Amino acid sequence: MPSNDTIDVRALLDSRPVGRWQKWMILLCFLVVVMDGFDVVIMGFVGPALKEAWGWTNDDLAPVLSAALVGLTLGALTAGPLGDRFGRRRVLCSSVMLFGLFTLLVACADSRWQFIVCRFIAGFAMGGIMPMVATFAREVSPASRSSLLVTIVFSGFTVGAAGGGFLSAWLVPHHGWESVFVLGGAVPLLLSVVMAFFLPESLTFLVHRGGSRAQIRRIVEHCAPGCTDEQTTYVVPEPPKVEGATNPVRIVLNAHYRLGSLMLWLAYFLHLFLVFLLGSWMPTMIRDSGMQTDEASIISAMFQLGGPLGSVMLGWLMDRYSPHRMLALAYATGAVMLLLMSSVAGHYVLMCVAAFLIGVGFNGGGTGMNALSTNFFPLPARATGNSWMHGIGRTGAIISAFAGAWMLNAGWNFSQVAMALTVPAFAVSAALMVKYLRYRGGGQV
Repeated sequence: MPSNDTIDVRALLDSRPVGRWQKWMILLCFLVVVMDGFDVVIMGFVGPALKEAWGWTNDDLAPVLSAALVGLTLGALTAGPLGDRFGRRRVLCSSVMLFGLFTLLVACADSRWQFIVCRFIAGFAMGGIMPMVATFAREVSPASRSSLLVTIVFSGFTVGAAGGGFLSAWLVPHHGWESVFVLGGAVPLLLSVVMAFFLPESLTFLVHRGGSRAQIRRIVEHCAPGCTDEQTTYVVPEPPKVEGATNPVRIVLNAHYRLGSLMLWLAYFLHLFLVFLLGSWMPTMIRDSGMQTDEASIISAMFQLGGPLGSVMLGWLMDRYSPHRMLALAYATGAVMLLLMSSVAGHYVLMCVAAFLIGVGFNGGGTGMNALSTNFFPLPARATGNSWMHGIGRTGAIISAFAGAWMLNAGWNFSQVAMALTVPAFAVSAALMVKYLRYRGGGQV
């Protein structure tokens, strides 16, 4: 059988269309992100039921909402360096199993402190999922389709989040709040078993780290059957040399990458502040404004449901035009839709439409930022760069839990909150454009 003596696996992946094996990997990543999205937002949807069942106040609910977010922050900061050292697969499979287990245990909690501990540990495990999935999806994708495929994977987050809204609206009244956590924990546990058997290591990571030639050959043959033999040597392009950088963290913080890292951190911080405040507190705020609980859940679910359309649309546009400018436009459009939503408060159908369009801009933009990050950092620091964007950005989600409680306690109505959130939305656009202007001459646009 004819074969090449040496195969550049990155060039091989880039030169071929997306094959069936790669589609299977993308599907597994998508399903993981669906359950991650479901699990992250379910506290917001069951919050009203918990307040009613246990007599909690908004101040009681805030630390429960933020426990998983604190865990997410620490988990993301930890997972990236581990993923760059030990591999994407090990960190991802372990994270999925652990967060499924502790989400399931929340259903057995009988005190606020048990809620907080279980949600923190589940959040810590979840912190490793999103950056590892983004890194893995980027490394199995052709460069010309990488933004689209990463955003398709991350659209699963808003599919899961929207599903959490619709399922919670049915499950909580019929089976109690516990049923939401049973579902949110059992499915990831099942997925972790499937992944343990069928998810391989990232091909480019294996070659870069000098992994087993037989294992590398099996993966290459899945992508391009018949192109190898036992003597084939596998290589990846030499990563760019970064002066003074000897490990992933130093690469991310090196003079060349520093401004880009800071702008990604700022943009993702503001993004997560926006989407978590809306996702966690929107049902409560809309219900407190006089609408029915089921109406508040559906409006909030429409916000999440706009994400898949925004993700796929932005991924397609990012592969064809300037990624930074496409994302900046998405957040500016979402800010305009927030202004519209603030003016139609109380009109159920119009609020559903506005919430959906806001989700297109904000939730779609968040998935696009993961593609932007994975394409910005080099292979040896890709998991670290992406996970630190997540970890540092998660502080925005933590602050959002308390900001929402403060706004409610201060007597703000939903219209006032929507208008205030236009400020961080426009600020995301500004941060992305600063990064674009800095790196547009170096191929990072």
